[in-house]
Amino acid sequence: MVKLIVGLGNPGPAYDKTRHNAGFWFVDRLASAHACVLREESRFHGRVGTIEAAEPIYLMEPLTFMNRSGLAVAAIARFYKIAPEHVLVVHDELDFEPGVVRIKRDGGHGGHNGLRDIMARLGSGKFMRLRIGIGRPVGPMAVADYVLAAPSAVDRQAIFGAIEKAAGCLPELLAGNVDQAMNRLHV
Repeated sequence: MVKLIVGLGNPGPAYDKTRHNAGFWFVDRLASAHACVLREESRFHGRVGTIEAAEPIYLMEPLTFMNRSGLAVAAIARFYKIAPEHVLVVHDELDFEPGVVRIKRDGGHGGHNGLRDIMARLGSGKFMRLRIGIGRPVGPMAVADYVLAAPSAVDRQAIFGAIEKAAGCLPELLAGNVDQAMNRLHV
């Protein structure tokens, strides 16, 4: 069962519209749908809110910048005694085209620095991932420049379509029915 949903991104208006903030976009979507206000919590190094369900579900956007996301995730997980298995990390995924969204139970970081830091700080890679496709750069553009740029209007529409699709699977995820959520998303 998911008890903490962390959207990865970079804080500040310079990054609001960049591909790397797909995780923030997802958490913003959930917060809006559930009338949840995300408030800055310095002890957790991020913005935090709660969705009321059978038990509280915490939403978080780390304010530590992507490469230090683990600092925020570890702080809130330890405070609320949330095991890695009950954490869902939402992040941008270069290996999927815009519009594709997938759930992964655990695994490595795949070169994603935010995931790398979370794994190091939690001491585990056994958290779930919701991977939102952003595609790869075409031509000589560096990956860092690509993820820190805004997507085209067409790609943005596809990314937000994937976010809507994933948000529709939230009831299954909160109930611990990960296989059902995967079946809905992976078609």
